[in-house]
Amino acid sequence: MADQRAASPEPHATTPERTMFSIILALSVCHLLNDAVQSVIGALYPLLKESLGLNFTRIGLITLTAQLTASICQPIVGLWADRRPMPYSLAVGVAFTVSGLALIAFATSFHLLLFAVGLTGVGSAIFHPEASRMAYLAAGRRRGFAQSFFQLGGNGGSSLGPLLAVFILAQRQILWLCLLSLVAMGIVLALGRWQHNNLRRERLSPKKKAAPPVMTLPRRQVVRAIAVLLALIFSKYFYIASFMSYYTFYLIGKFNVSVQNAQMHLFVFLVAVAAGTVIGGPVGDRYGRKFVIWCSILGTAPFSLALPHANLFWTGVLSIPIGIILSSAFSAIVVYAQELMPGRVGMVAGLFFGFAFGMGGLGSAVLGKVADLTSINFVFQICAFLPLIGLLTVLLPTLRRPSGA
Repeated sequence: MADQRAASPEPHATTPERTMFSIILALSVCHLLNDAVQSVIGALYPLLKESLGLNFTRIGLITLTAQLTASICQPIVGLWADRRPMPYSLAVGVAFTVSGLALIAFATSFHLLLFAVGLTGVGSAIFHPEASRMAYLAAGRRRGFAQSFFQLGGNGGSSLGPLLAVFILAQRQILWLCLLSLVAMGIVLALGRWQHNNLRRERLSPKKKAAPPVMTLPRRQVVRAIAVLLALIFSKYFYIASFMSYYTFYLIGKFNVSVQNAQMHLFVFLVAVAAGTVIGGPVGDRYGRKFVIWCSILGTAPFSLALPHANLFWTGVLSIPIGIILSSAFSAIVVYAQELMPGRVGMVAGLFFGFAFGMGGLGSAVLGKVADLTSINFVFQICAFLPLIGLLTVLLPTLRRPSGA
């Protein structure tokens, strides 16, 4: 396969040549804490379903509300951050998340619950584009690794949701999770100072700024490639939505396991997702983003097609390669898109994080309605075919390293 590891021109003047591991680690830890408290919402669906008398359609609408607010706002936040960096915006995002969690703990109606999860969605919309942009700036030439390690924090946090939910037996106990957000607040304030100092040094520096990078492919080809990447995100996150929102119900209904047992199965799947995230970025740096995208999206299909026909043991086993293989694509997709559109790092991050959130929310809502009309088993049977959309990868251009780079 042809090399596509570096498609964009040289980095901005503000992008360090060396990889700043301490900054990437801090971003990843903060991502873990932020997503851990948010992922508890999905893990607590059985509890909220019972306490507020929700059906599957309303559960889907809860996820849709959180994800749709993030989906709409993230590209706007990312575009604004490209034009006018906001070093302390991460702290604002965490503050929205804390407010949403506090309201969820005291929600007594479906509509108040929707408003509360909407606040957490806004928090994600503010947090993710700027944090991803900061990871890109701190990456040096190891962009795939930086995005993977940053995304590892988010996936690791998401995997902790079901585990934390095991210890939450009442709605008010969600307030304890606000303590994790306060730790995240301290980290993002330190990161904000780092970014603020960088911007200040740039303004005071007498060095001539580098010319802004431009697209290296025709605009029509870039637009088509972005559309293909968004289609791949659709297949990935619709499928993940079936696990995040309904895997526990699937296991309880089909195999008659306890809620705690089902949540542990979900935890195993999310740990596999986190592991796959670690693999995808470095492999993309070494062998190319397109190679990772091919293997990740299409490579999931044999396992996803087998899962609806497996017993409890093999369902748990199959969920592991599904999580590992499928999750390895996201970092490669984001960096590939950023290299397609150099100079639009924040906007691309916002677009893809936002679209991923939106597809996850839309998938949860649509699949919830399908589950109410048919069954949870049928949902997993139709979702098994989604990874076959990975065949569209053949339409992506092969990006080559510029000569002399």
